[in-house]
Amino acid sequence: MDAGYVSAFFGLAGAIVGGLTSFVSSWITQRAQLTDKRREAERVIRHDLFKAFITEASRLYGDALSHEKDDVTDLVQLYALLANIRLLSSPTVVAAGEQVMDVIIDTYLAPNRSLHEIQNLAREGKLNFLLDFAKASRVDLDLQ
Repeated sequence: MDAGYVSAFFGLAGAIVGGLTSFVSSWITQRAQLTDKRREAERVIRHDLFKAFITEASRLYGDALSHEKDDVTDLVQLYALLANIRLLSSPTVVAAGEQVMDVIIDTYLAPNRSLHEIQNLAREGKLNFLLDFAKASRVDLDLQ
């Protein structure tokens, strides 16, 4: 075989390997970037959902402290938020959200509280009904 053919063959083989390496490297980089963007978008959705749940739960808990009622129509929005959380989050977050729901329902069923009773609850740290939910949410957001 002529030395010119061998040299041309190895040159062509080197160009093919170099091209394939460049293609595979670009493909892997692009795939990693798309995966990161998707994860960040999902994280933002979960963050907004957790924020909406905390806001609605706080509003309802404040209402429950001063209003005794058997009507659950005010809880519908919170149930809907919890259902969405159930779709996107870990069982730990869902369980913490269900505990929040239980606290709010129990508070609605309890007698109305005076400002002095609410102040005592705050001093005793018993108004931190969202603490477990917030901790579970933070872990869920940090993991993914």
